[in-house]
Amino acid sequence: MKTVQVPLKDNSYNIYIDNDLHETITSFFANSNFSRTALVVSDSNVDKLYAAQTLAALKKAGFAPQLTSIPAGEKSKSFFVAQELYTTAIKAGLDRKSPIIALGGGVVGDIAGFIASTYMRGIPFIQMPTSLLAHVDSSVGGKVAVNHQLGKNLIGSFYQPKAVFIDLDMLQTLPVREISTGLAEIIKYGLIYDKNFFTYITDHSADIFALNNDVLKNIIARSCEIKAAVVAKDEKETGLRAILNFGHTLAHAIERETKYEKYNHGEAVSIGMVGAAIISRDLGFIQDDVIKAICHVLELCRLPQKCTFCSEDGIYQDLFHDKKTVNGKINWVLLDEIGKVHSDNAVPEKTVRHAIKSILA
Repeated sequence: MKTVQVPLKDNSYNIYIDNDLHETITSFFANSNFSRTALVVSDSNVDKLYAAQTLAALKKAGFAPQLTSIPAGEKSKSFFVAQELYTTAIKAGLDRKSPIIALGGGVVGDIAGFIASTYMRGIPFIQMPTSLLAHVDSSVGGKVAVNHQLGKNLIGSFYQPKAVFIDLDMLQTLPVREISTGLAEIIKYGLIYDKNFFTYITDHSADIFALNNDVLKNIIARSCEIKAAVVAKDEKETGLRAILNFGHTLAHAIERETKYEKYNHGEAVSIGMVGAAIISRDLGFIQDDVIKAICHVLELCRLPQKCTFCSEDGIYQDLFHDKKTVNGKINWVLLDEIGKVHSDNAVPEKTVRHAIKSILA
């Protein structure tokens, strides 16, 4: 088993990465000081695959877990669904030491964490991510949120889990598209932090789609290590942590323009990273060969580089609804080279619009 620690001042926790984590989960809960009433939040895709074995592990640890399931998809990250989950938590009798367990992808993790952070002013929260994207992104770092109709993740908080359990066996049931969407965030880690890791992904893309267990364990663990290192230095995104948003400014605009239906998050990030790379090149920070290398690995990982059903003006206006925009200035994360980035809030409008035009199909 690989264990990655997220070393924070007050809220450090471990990420456990291995196959068949049921005994590890049972041991963790049996040795916790949580109240024995627990709520497992899942979704309509995941619950029928993994809920029974998760509930069994909790019962073996002496817990009385209750399962609740939300509709799969981004639209469930809403105030309406949050209200239903609060009602479920109250009716289940959760107290201040009762854990909420997120069993699912990023949507489940984000909304379950948001409920845990606000119910009775904060109760224990455990992440059991089931998708590659959630393994390396939303389950690590403590960002929890719900969406507003005017923008994604605008209502949320920083709330760290007590532990993250990444069971590699769950990748066996993921569609190929979901492997690709997780790879977008993994590629991002190489671009912002580790050139050798970027090369490793490029060289092992075929092994990833073949679900090679060792390669999967390596890329997930390294992604978690990079995110943990960044979060440890800047837990609440006052500076360095912003580099994790590379590609996300355009991605969120693309998602909103297509009503969260055309592209999943990783696909939007893929297109957004191409746009951010084009801005970086047009401002003189990188050369064309870097963009070619990025497009090459995205192609190997079956990810899009251009978007449809979007307009230049629509995307540009959506950028100003992004939570990283301050005083009307967009905080871009731009490439200096593969493995190194910087923030820039003075990118000219014409440069941004040129990048948007370049990613429109």
